[in-house]
Amino acid sequence: MREIKSDAGRHHRAKIGFVLLAMEQTIEDDMFTLRPNGVGIHFTRAAMANRVSVDTLAAMASGIGDAASLLLPDEPLDVVCYACTSGSVVIGEQRVFAELNRGKPNARATSLITSVMRALEVLKVRRIAIATPYLAEVDAIERRYMTARGFDIVHMQGLGIEKDADMVRVTPKAILDFALSVDRPDAEALFISCGALRSLDVIEELERRLGKPVVASNQAMMWDCLRLAGVADRRDDYGILLREH
Repeated sequence: MREIKSDAGRHHRAKIGFVLLAMEQTIEDDMFTLRPNGVGIHFTRAAMANRVSVDTLAAMASGIGDAASLLLPDEPLDVVCYACTSGSVVIGEQRVFAELNRGKPNARATSLITSVMRALEVLKVRRIAIATPYLAEVDAIERRYMTARGFDIVHMQGLGIEKDADMVRVTPKAILDFALSVDRPDAEALFISCGALRSLDVIEELERRLGKPVVASNQAMMWDCLRLAGVADRRDDYGILLREH
């Protein structure tokens, strides 16, 4: 019988799994953009109505664990992440972690809001301005959630968009202009919330014009997942977070 040689495969450094919303269209592209060589990224989707409201986000909680169980079912993951900023605050991190570990018991669990807050903490900023695409009811919950975790929200504004399919079509130029209008001089950093927005495309320009750190949901999520997986790679093209931390 011929001897078959094998190795650790393409993803020898780490394997990361993401649970996406059923209608998500931006995160996969951003994760592939930010993925270092040797790191595997794997995706599954949890059912959710296209309307992004408190009720629809809360209703998807139990589906997170079911979706996570489909991620490489016969292989271990280093990290598993629920990739929705607004859903993380509506459902709550502890429930999200429990659901993720129901599906992938041995993976380190995180969520998009967890990643964002860890990023803000490592940047040593507490006073932040927040730009979102959300309805006012979702903004209110996110404000309360982050305030309870010790962040001072000096200004927050949403675009009032109801459907995820409309969020993904907001142009990077529109995101840039909107983010600039939301920032305040007393904010130590600007946070652009939501994985559906193409915010990754404008982080460098925003930091150059504002002279302060800019944290975007997908940038923070990949940074957090890589660090949890023990991957310390840095890069120079998507903001101070990935460049210096």
